[in-house]
Amino acid sequence: MALLLESGLLLVLIPWSAFWERNYFVELSPPISMLLTNNYVRGAISGLGLVNVWAALAELGDLFGKGASEDGQA
Repeated sequence: MALLLESGLLLVLIPWSAFWERNYFVELSPPISMLLTNNYVRGAISGLGLVNVWAALAELGDLFGKGASEDGQA
């Protein structure tokens, strides 16, 4: 769960930071640079990050939801 949340937050934030444009792979080749600095590609990567964050929050909700229902039955 923590891995999903951390990777999701990184995928949401990193494509829009200065680190993304100074990346080794961006500086390696102009075609790769054009692809990775495209706003649509950045948005798609951020979208994957949002999916990871959503999955982590869903797991967290299941964890607390099951714990609350088990405590009520005991």
